Amino acid sequence: MEIADLPALNAALNSLSALLLATGLVMIRRGREKAHRACMLGAFVASTLFLAGYLFYHANAGRTVFSDPAWFRPIYLGILLTHTLLAMVIVPLVLATIWFALRDRRATHRRLARWTWPIWMYVSVTGVVIYLLLYQISPQR
Repeated sequence: MEIADLPALNAALNSLSALLLATGLVMIRRGREKAHRACMLGAFVASTLFLAGYLFYHANAGRTVFSDPAWFRPIYLGILLTHTLLAMVIVPLVLATIWFALRDRRATHRRLARWTWPIWMYVSVTGVVIYLLLYQISPQR
């Protein structure tokens, strides 16, 4: 594997995280707590691996720029801005939500998860969208 392969791997990890988040929501709504826990911890692992890969890639590969189509650039930047801001917010939210779940503080966990889940899902899905826009639509290098 080369450094140029990391964006695709990171997009796959974001996709896996989104899939596990969606499955975890279905599982808890069906009362399947163990399956829910496994899905959510899996999403946490996938997101953690994504973050490590993302930081490594950008520390070594530098900056990426969305250039074409030019008319779409403001939309891309809007997606990127919301993704980046919410990605910073989601880290402590996920950690706190998992903390309360593992401590069996269900009421606090549920209250926090109502905010954590949609933000985490948005960040995971927009991460894949950003990858597609940057590496599959806008010409690079």
